[in-house]
Amino acid sequence: MTAPGEESPRRAEQPGAAQPRDGQPVGRDAARATTSLVGGAALAEFFIARLALVAGAVGDTSGRDADLQRRMDAFLEPPDSWSPPEGIATRELWIAGPHGPVPVRLYAPTRERNGPRAGLVWMHGGGFVTGTLDWGEAHAVSAELAERCDAVVMSVDYRLAVDGVRYPVPLDDVISAWTWFCRGRSELGVDGGLFIGGASAGANLAAGAAMRLRDTGQTVPDGMLLAYAVYHFPVPALSRELQGLVSCLPAMFRMDYSTDIDSFENYVGSVNGVARYAAPGNADLTGMPRAAIVVCEFDDLRASSELFSRQLEQAGVPVSLHLARGMIHGHLNWFPGPTLPEISRTLDFFVDAMTKGE
Repeated sequence: MTAPGEESPRRAEQPGAAQPRDGQPVGRDAARATTSLVGGAALAEFFIARLALVAGAVGDTSGRDADLQRRMDAFLEPPDSWSPPEGIATRELWIAGPHGPVPVRLYAPTRERNGPRAGLVWMHGGGFVTGTLDWGEAHAVSAELAERCDAVVMSVDYRLAVDGVRYPVPLDDVISAWTWFCRGRSELGVDGGLFIGGASAGANLAAGAAMRLRDTGQTVPDGMLLAYAVYHFPVPALSRELQGLVSCLPAMFRMDYSTDIDSFENYVGSVNGVARYAAPGNADLTGMPRAAIVVCEFDDLRASSELFSRQLEQAGVPVSLHLARGMIHGHLNWFPGPTLPEISRTLDFFVDAMTKGE
């Protein structure tokens, strides 16, 4: 077994999606017909075309349905070729944790610094049940933010809520990674601000970790970078207008009430008395770090991010909100490139949060 601090192998899974349920045919025409309902909102042409690939899909994405798997693979294919930015060195390590070693990947600029160098601990998404360090919202986001911010970024491959793993194990992994990063900041070349962040389930973990660090008197992040997560249980409902906006999405990409309950129950083990660190939006947010929050325009879960932003403001926490126009949940997984310029705009929003402060 690889010891803490030694090189670790990569996991090579592919980005997943919500499991198909009762199949709702959606093609280009159907999508276009329902994407101009709120303030001239329009689903990106790229996603209109990609959703047409899985129109009427019924089944699961386990690979047993070869046709569906082929269509899902095509749906998830990045539209542009992407390569890591030059001048960013990567290193894979194991960090010691209470449940065993935690794989992490470090991204560090090799160029000479022009000032204080910030640090970021970042977590991928995947509904707590899937995701790897090689996903776009892990690998590309970490490399791009390291280069654009001249920062040291650590991407955390926390344990997933599968095979009996439940809360607080994934959160414990994140806390262990954060603690290691903070203690080793000098050796890592970090002498600027300390940030924590993530996408989807990873953003939930980032917010939960920041709250636990606040409550236990440990090093609290200077800021949170949070993309399209759920922070509440139950998940807040969309307005009627926004429900109409997301109705263009096929059923397999919708996240309804029962899906939300199932996801939380799988993560925490029971929906009775959900712990505040698993649903930080249910708790007092006074004293939380400042937050930069990304909301996807076509996302059933956006109401939770919008409510979380409002709660933070009322708790006296500085917060900025970015609407990723035309994007569906998980858009950072399609990698930066000219086809989806909103991905780069989302990254630049986080850059501003790390470099400009409050």
